[in-house]
Amino acid sequence: MAEAIAFDIATELITKLSSRALSQVGLCWNLKHDIDDLTSIVRTIKAVLLDAEEKSVTNNLVKVWLGELKDVLYDADDLLDDFSTEALRKDLMGGNKLTKEVRLFFSSSNQFAYGHRMGRKIKAIKSRLASIESEANTFGFMLRDRPVETSFMTKKRQQMHSFAPKDKIIGRDDDKAALLKLVLEFESEETVYIIPIVGLGGLGKTALAQFVYNDEMVKNHFKLMMWVCVSDVFDVKIIVENIIKSATGRAPDQNLQMDQLQNQLRDIIGGKKYLLVLDDIWNEEREEWVSLKELLVGGVKGSRIIVTTRSSRVAKITSKCQPYFLKGLSDDDAWCLFKEIAFEQRYEDSTNSAFVEIGKQILQRCGGVPLVIRTIASTLFYKETEKEWRSFKDNELVKISQKECEILPTLKLSYDHLPSHLKHCFAYCRLYPKDHEIRVQTLVQFWIAQGFIKQLDPSQSLEEIGFGYFIDLVDRSFFQDVKNDKRLCFTTCKMHDLMHDLAESVAGIESSIVDSDNIASEVGEKCRHISINFSLIPLLKGKKLRTLLPFSSIRDGNLSDNEILELIIAHYRCLRVLKLNRLNLKTVPHSIYMLKHLRYVDFSWNSNIKILPKSICKIQNLLALKLDFCNELRELPKKIEKLVNLTHLGCLGCSGLTHMPRGIGKLTSLETLSMFVVHKDGSHGGADLSELRGLNNLREYLRIRNLGFVKNAKEKFKAANLKEKQHLRSLVLLWDADNGDDDEKSLEDLQPHPNLKELYIGEWRGDANFPSWLSLLTNLVYIRIWGPSKFKHLTSLAQLPRLQHLEISGLTELEYMDDNSPKGSQGEPQSFFPSLKGLSLHDCPNMKSWWRTTKPIDDDSNEDDTTVMGTSTMAFPCLSSLSVRDCPLTSMPLYPSLDDTLNLANTSSRPLKQTMKMNMNAKTPSSSSSSLPLSKLKSFHVENIEGLDTHTLHGCLQRLINLNDLSLIDFPNLTSLPEEMRCLTNLLRLNIYRVPQLEERCEKDIGADWYKIAHIPSVIHEARLYSHLLRGN
Repeated sequence: MAEAIAFDIATELITKLSSRALSQVGLCWNLKHDIDDLTSIVRTIKAVLLDAEEKSVTNNLVKVWLGELKDVLYDADDLLDDFSTEALRKDLMGGNKLTKEVRLFFSSSNQFAYGHRMGRKIKAIKSRLASIESEANTFGFMLRDRPVETSFMTKKRQQMHSFAPKDKIIGRDDDKAALLKLVLEFESEETVYIIPIVGLGGLGKTALAQFVYNDEMVKNHFKLMMWVCVSDVFDVKIIVENIIKSATGRAPDQNLQMDQLQNQLRDIIGGKKYLLVLDDIWNEEREEWVSLKELLVGGVKGSRIIVTTRSSRVAKITSKCQPYFLKGLSDDDAWCLFKEIAFEQRYEDSTNSAFVEIGKQILQRCGGVPLVIRTIASTLFYKETEKEWRSFKDNELVKISQKECEILPTLKLSYDHLPSHLKHCFAYCRLYPKDHEIRVQTLVQFWIAQGFIKQLDPSQSLEEIGFGYFIDLVDRSFFQDVKNDKRLCFTTCKMHDLMHDLAESVAGIESSIVDSDNIASEVGEKCRHISINFSLIPLLKGKKLRTLLPFSSIRDGNLSDNEILELIIAHYRCLRVLKLNRLNLKTVPHSIYMLKHLRYVDFSWNSNIKILPKSICKIQNLLALKLDFCNELRELPKKIEKLVNLTHLGCLGCSGLTHMPRGIGKLTSLETLSMFVVHKDGSHGGADLSELRGLNNLREYLRIRNLGFVKNAKEKFKAANLKEKQHLRSLVLLWDADNGDDDEKSLEDLQPHPNLKELYIGEWRGDANFPSWLSLLTNLVYIRIWGPSKFKHLTSLAQLPRLQHLEISGLTELEYMDDNSPKGSQGEPQSFFPSLKGLSLHDCPNMKSWWRTTKPIDDDSNEDDTTVMGTSTMAFPCLSSLSVRDCPLTSMPLYPSLDDTLNLANTSSRPLKQTMKMNMNAKTPSSSSSSLPLSKLKSFHVENIEGLDTHTLHGCLQRLINLNDLSLIDFPNLTSLPEEMRCLTNLLRLNIYRVPQLEERCEKDIGADWYKIAHIPSVIHEARLYSHLLRGN
């Protein structure tokens, strides 16, 4: 990778060296001749780098030369960064001796001394580069232009198919069917049957195991399902911890001893039929495997363990049965996969005989390995001419060995065809351990901090461009398992083990994962990026690190975390990225300012930090300052406006913050400001809301606290200028005051931009009128409003076209949701909450009706008269989940389309009864004549519902044929379970609490109602668990 980095650094250096500012500085300090020479040398070297890159593959001396060149270029980059950093500091101090452009490279109160010192450094760099240039002449490099790479960014896939979860894997249907038989049908003498899947790396062993694991029949067959990636290190304690985490969703206490973990594991799997996948095992020591296997025999007969491995020996020691050997794809399936990727958006080429012939010849070299096929096909996707395809086949692929086990060189072909900026980004990922879940936004911010992201289009932020780089790498199959959040933003991804091996290979000695004393002692001056066990930092020798990422919270050294931080500051002055999250830091030292190259620093989750030193504001290059969940942090530095390049200020979860510093509004580059805190009494130089006025680049999430304490509220609320913050996706408005009500404060003055996606309003005790602007926020997908507050009604939300989730809770004054009468909405049912999927109404004791004009109806009224409520056509068209608790609603829109969850507690049974009696052939949106109301419901929880007796329950349950979970709580008059319980064949869990007459009737084997529920795997009543499994109880 040296040549790719060298080329980019050289390009950047030429830009800086050719600037008018540096030219004038050279004149002032008599350095013009040296700067001109330096520029000329860098230009000459850059011109031969493409030829040097190709020769380095076969000539080790050229490879060494490139490594030496890269080191000098790094040092030159640091030197010019010194110029700009010191000059920026001078500029902020108001220096006026030179023009602003010249001051970018001007520093020091002692101009002569500074010029002399910088002159010596420039001459030293020039001398080193001249020597390297002279050596280059001995290799006979040819002058060659690197192809223009900007066009690479112009070709995009129409849809990000790579991110969509696939329910089908090409060419693996027969493999899946065979494995399903082993998992579901095969009768084994062993209680826990182990199935090894063996195959070369990249064949898709993990994908096939996921294919089986996610099958609905498998999910319904096993009581407990767990997945653990083992990878290189076979540590029984770590594996057990990960099994517990997979089973419970929570990591066990790290301080637990092995015997305590064993007991936890036995409690979890005991008496259960389970499926466990142990992915990517390399351990070939039988004794270590046996020590793990002994802990896994507690499941009931029929339990399964799937092991994926590249080693037949691993398969032999883990299982007595014949392993399942996974083979390469057939020619037809391989071509199908290749064609799907390489010819996307190019159907005509997929039938062109020339392309097909070349493609199939290339495919022969892929060996039927899906990872190789995907990667090579993704590379060819960006090559549009027959000439380019033929050149790739004849000049690139022909060099690769055809040995079956040599996949890495073929994958490297795709790496070689990446633009240089993407090579940096991919190789940087070598810092993550194998199978690590990579946070995409953090990775992009690392790339930015290292200068890998090039801003060719000023209208795009660096982060937007960085996400574009990420998409390009995903499209070329360098990343996998990409996950999105509910807003379809990328959250995490992983790298295939072979891709990780490739990243390690191309990164070379420049990057390292340091997890042992030996590795720490081997890290030299040429290492620029490391992930490290924090306690090993004192053993490092290299001093030119640009990235330092601690990956372990284990403390086994003699130095405290604060002492190690002091050591970092003293020795690693070139750092761009420093991650110090989740340590035990008590303070941040004053000397932190000496890390003047720093772009990214993360102090998150250090709960003992109470204050940051003022000196941190001297790090003017800082782009990202992460302080999330430093919950003891009281205030931010007062001179924070000096961090003029700051883009991300993360303070989410900093509950101890009392105010924001004045001047924060000058940080107009801010894209992340996760929380803004209004000071309660306006002292301590706290910023008021007007500081938000110009922060219109803010993106994603903004939480404003203490709105109840704002003075001159109307003026300050409008001064916050929320309606101009077009990039905000999520806004949280919190009253947070205990000084009583204040009718002068109105939400009307806090109008956000219509692009907003999520709105949260908490404990609003100002003006009781709901804001009229809410109906203008047509892009909202999520609304949550909670009390206490004085809202008596809410502006109609029914016409918000994209609203998917609505949560209302604790609004004790709320009387109704909608000003309209139910009949007023009947004419246009399609516009009534057209996208709403989830609705929660909790703790609204005065809300008896959804509509203002509906006359009160009690539970004794005629339940069949739907016209009384005006709901013959008034129903939620696509509601999936509904929860109503402590709201005496007798009148509300009906909900026949629910297919996920229905929770009803301390509320009227009338809407439920009306929904069950709906005529599905009526004009209810999204319903069909072939389905019954609630027939697709999966979970039903009812608690203390007036009028719900055995007869009513009978009427409900006969419809709920797809129910998985049923909870009946607090029904003293429920005398028996209906016969329909026997028809609920999909029911997996039944919970019964505070129903005294059912206690005896549901006794296992002997209760009068037991025969109705004997088929249910888990029956719980009065805090006692009874399990009855179809097989092997």
